[in-house]
Amino acid sequence: MISELLLLPLVVSGTPDAPVDTTTFKNVDLQEVVISDSKQNQKNLTPTSVSRVDVRLLRSQQIVSPKDLSVVIPNFYMPDYGSRANTPVYIRGIGVKAKGSAVGYYVDGVPHFESSAFDFDLSEMAAVDVFRGPQGTLYGRNAIGGIVNVYSHNPLDYQNTRVKVGYGNYNDFVAKASNYTKLSNSFGFSVGGSYHHNDGMFKNAFLNDKADKMDEGEARIGLYWKPAAQWLLRLTSTFAYSDQGGYPYAPYDVTTGKVADVNYNRYSSFRRLISSTGFNAHYENDALSFNSQTSYQFIKTNMGIDQDFTVNDLYFVNNNFHQNMLSQEFTLKSNNNSRYQWIVGAFGLLFDSNSFVKVAMLPKKVEMPTDFNVPTKSIALYHQSSYNIWRGLSATIGARFDYEHAETNYNQDMVNLVNNGVRHVSDFKSKANFRQFTPKFTIQYLTTTNNLYYASVTRGYKPGGFNNSFKEDYERSYNPEYSWNYELGARTTFCDNKLSAELNLFFIDWRDMQTAYTVQGLGNVILNAGRAHSKGLEFALGYRPVKGLNLNLDYGYTHARYLKYVKSEKENYSHKYLPMVPNHTLALTGSYTVMPMGWLDRLVFSAGMTGVGRIYWTDNNAVSQNFYATLNAKVSMSKGIFTWEVWGKNLTATDYVAYGFVTGKDYYGQKGKPLTFGTSLEINL
Repeated sequence: MISELLLLPLVVSGTPDAPVDTTTFKNVDLQEVVISDSKQNQKNLTPTSVSRVDVRLLRSQQIVSPKDLSVVIPNFYMPDYGSRANTPVYIRGIGVKAKGSAVGYYVDGVPHFESSAFDFDLSEMAAVDVFRGPQGTLYGRNAIGGIVNVYSHNPLDYQNTRVKVGYGNYNDFVAKASNYTKLSNSFGFSVGGSYHHNDGMFKNAFLNDKADKMDEGEARIGLYWKPAAQWLLRLTSTFAYSDQGGYPYAPYDVTTGKVADVNYNRYSSFRRLISSTGFNAHYENDALSFNSQTSYQFIKTNMGIDQDFTVNDLYFVNNNFHQNMLSQEFTLKSNNNSRYQWIVGAFGLLFDSNSFVKVAMLPKKVEMPTDFNVPTKSIALYHQSSYNIWRGLSATIGARFDYEHAETNYNQDMVNLVNNGVRHVSDFKSKANFRQFTPKFTIQYLTTTNNLYYASVTRGYKPGGFNNSFKEDYERSYNPEYSWNYELGARTTFCDNKLSAELNLFFIDWRDMQTAYTVQGLGNVILNAGRAHSKGLEFALGYRPVKGLNLNLDYGYTHARYLKYVKSEKENYSHKYLPMVPNHTLALTGSYTVMPMGWLDRLVFSAGMTGVGRIYWTDNNAVSQNFYATLNAKVSMSKGIFTWEVWGKNLTATDYVAYGFVTGKDYYGQKGKPLTFGTSLEINL
């Protein structure tokens, strides 16, 4: 089981016979790595529905991208389609496929507010935590659906040098190297780099070339210093660049549910450069804990896309985007064993994004260049109090106030490609202010045998914004969206802690929800759709019958529908299912480790079956994917410093649709990834 209530400090433990959670694979030779969240109190009197994927599960299930976490975590879905520009995240049905994620995303405390920055290499990460349900009280903007926290290794706790080379079908080549060194008890550093190439899986018949080829590289560095016993200073920086083909979309037949072959006349691509830097200062004593997180992120992307997806020369769109984000957060919390626990904090953000979009309407020999700038400022104050009322009974109340000021500067021209004549089309400047108060109420009961029962009511909020594409003037901007999340949960253990079970029930009332629709030649336009309800459950079992064997079941059910969404006189989607939200997610995973095995030091067998569906791709529910399942497996053999791995994904060669959409009267889709397999050699020094 990878789903557990956060009752203890977040720990990845390397102790073989004393697992602190059911996700750990204890027979991997890793030193202890302690990861603590600065927004959790020492006694953890506040229940939180969270799923943890630690380093053992990341490696055993060949999870190399956040998109690989889909379905493995109940009611967590990141559709794998298009390019790295398209990385929407859905938790319990809450999400949006256009820019401006509804799920908060943090890497070592650095916030990622631009969804094109979400998809990156997870192979060197220590753990990923996914918090389900609104987390607005402590995290604020864009946390209406939940939070994804990614943690790297700390070289003061974990030392290793790792080199890995792998190869798979579709000429998939990967090379990685990392080093974690502790120079003294007070100073350590980490460095790492990787390169990945793939020839692509989908052929463009017209161009006689792969549509989704990929080249990418990444470099990381981290400096860790303890100037005193109570202090830890951490500086981390990551630089990543990717150049890929993308958008292997093709016409979708609504009657048969089949996607045609990719067949369009202009090569489409996406290039991305990301630089993320974070400085963290952490202090704690027996009474207090203080945390300061300073973050900067620069993103530059270039997209070129044949937006008619046909052999006809109709539309081609270039989209250049760059972002500068600077944020500062201070958190102060109690750090003792008293019955009263508290957290206070402040957050500030400066965010500036610039887009240049050029739409070429080729039959008319006309281009429409558009400049779009959105500077944003945000501040927030938050507080949370927890009190142990009686024995295992405790209650929590929290509140956050957010203020955001956003501006837009928009300019659009029309260029005649025949005579290079330029005609001004429109320009405008707008300002918007958003204020929101997000409360939180929880109560929990923890028995003497560590069985937990809880109830919570939380408010979710996502600010409004401006569209850089629109058909009508009223579509220039969209309003904030809000939600109330009502939740009941329980976690129990049986059979001397060999068997654990968890059940969460939730109901979400979602108002003024932001939804996106696709306009050919423009892109995605965000609107406020009205009101929706999402309700469902998450159920998980973890079983360790014998040493070395871990079996896990994770299931999520979501029933999410529009209550009211009247887009126009002819388009009424009220009572339709929300698009991009699977009704069911199911994961059966297992790992068995033998130590030693003949002349081998360790032999690990891992397998996972994941199922997802039904998924509706469009608001009118005309395009959907029925429930389907895929099978993954991996064998790992270790001798001394060498580890040889053989892995396969979608071993059943399941044929499914990974994404679908409608533009005008035309439907398009992308096929899911076919059978892939590969091998790698790893050296750990």
